[in-house]
Amino acid sequence: MSKVSIVMGSDSDLSIMSQAAKVLEEFGVEYEMKIISAHRMPDIFVDYAKTAKDRGVDIIIAGAGGAAHLPGMCAALFPLPVIGVPIHTKSLGGVDSLYSIVQMPSGIPVATVAINGAKNAGLLALKMLAINDSTLLSKLNKYSEGMKDSVSAKCEKLEKTGYENYLNEM
Repeated sequence: MSKVSIVMGSDSDLSIMSQAAKVLEEFGVEYEMKIISAHRMPDIFVDYAKTAKDRGVDIIIAGAGGAAHLPGMCAALFPLPVIGVPIHTKSLGGVDSLYSIVQMPSGIPVATVAINGAKNAGLLALKMLAINDSTLLSKLNKYSEGMKDSVSAKCEKLEKTGYENYLNEM
């Protein structure tokens, strides 16, 4: 059973949404990935969202650009958490997507990450799942320590080499 469902309205979103999949894979969490348009195939979309919990899905990560209805519609039909990923658009740079996802009506919450922030959506899903999974929580703590160590190493290198040498080596 998939614990997380990653859904997008178009294959043009796949390069962004695959970042969430990579994070879930890194932590060994099962997921499904689907391309479903809430506008072009509403009957299939409604069935997908209404049956997700029965398929073992605990969290939906929904990416959308433009009008960005997919995350909100998932939240309206799926009783568990939905994380929205606003996708960058050519016309308005993804701000349109961000506003559509973050401005949900009262009673239909959608956790929202940054424009093109699918990696953070994957990490947020992992943190939600870790509430009841001590093994996953331990892996997340180790991941955080790795980030800390990486930044500490960069700081040490900067102090040793100076900013000009550091920049030249980048």
